[in-house]
Amino acid sequence: MPKLEFWYEFASTYSYIAAMRIEAVADKAGIGVDWRPFLLGPIFAAQGWSDTPFNLYPAKGRYMVRDMERLAAAENLKFAMPETFPAMGLHAARIALIAADDGFVADFSKAVYLAEFAEGKNIADPQVLGEIVYAVGHDPDSIAERATAPENKERLKAQTARAMELGLFGAPTFICGDGEMFWGNDRMEEAFAWAALHRQEGADE
Repeated sequence: MPKLEFWYEFASTYSYIAAMRIEAVADKAGIGVDWRPFLLGPIFAAQGWSDTPFNLYPAKGRYMVRDMERLAAAENLKFAMPETFPAMGLHAARIALIAADDGFVADFSKAVYLAEFAEGKNIADPQVLGEIVYAVGHDPDSIAERATAPENKERLKAQTARAMELGLFGAPTFICGDGEMFWGNDRMEEAFAWAALHRQEGADE
């Protein structure tokens, strides 16, 4: 089955909505999902930004909160801004790489987003992340040890560098098999439609 790359950052509000609905959209399109956690901080820093645009431009931040309230309600999801925004998603992203290796990245990622944006928990807290790992059926200590290993830290750096090479500037971003890029939760259906169409075109050649 062809796959679409789903690039997401745990501090991203719109990635929360995308993560919670992407599997249903993917199933309908007959396209798999390659979950790609990365960090937006280095990408923003390369643009000279010291913070998320939602904090740098207060009007944009206020709009985002209201927009998220509407989107969450439409998806029957809870939404509340965490006390600290953006959250430090570094440790969660490292664990997500291990979760991808072990086949539970979707469950883990969705659980992190729910903890952060539905329950207001601090996802930078190792105990919170450990509870999430346990809740999705895995050993927190073993996963934490692997996630903090030097080679896994380098993997996340490489994944973020790859995001920069691809020209990513925000999250969520979707990359189709032919390299076509779509940015934003509201472009998800378009991304999967493109991936499905060009999969068929390739089959016809």
